Amino acid sequence: MDGFTVTNASRFLQTGAMTDAKSLRVEQPTTTTVGLGSTSQSGGASFADTLKQAIDQVNGLQKSSDKAMQDLATGRTDNVADVMIAAEKADIALRVMVQVRNKVIDAYNEIMKMQV
Repeated sequence: MDGFTVTNASRFLQTGAMTDAKSLRVEQPTTTTVGLGSTSQSGGASFADTLKQAIDQVNGLQKSSDKAMQDLATGRTDNVADVMIAAEKADIALRVMVQVRNKVIDAYNEIMKMQV
């Protein structure tokens, strides 16, 4: 059986990645640093860079979920569990991103209401 076995699960926990026999790759999201030299005065990445990086990660999860669904539909993989996990990861990441967007808009509206 090619599914998510105990051996595959332990390998997934150790390495953060797993490939099944039919080329479906499941990865844990990793954080990467933006090397554009755009930093704030405190030395960390700017808010815009951090937000862009988060959006890129969510987009990557959505793309991997779409590819997994396409592989399932075309018969390249028959592991429904991995496809559902990828879809749920993408869904949760998108929901979190929408909530972050709502908070940013609320903060912007509050700042605009302030009197100078």
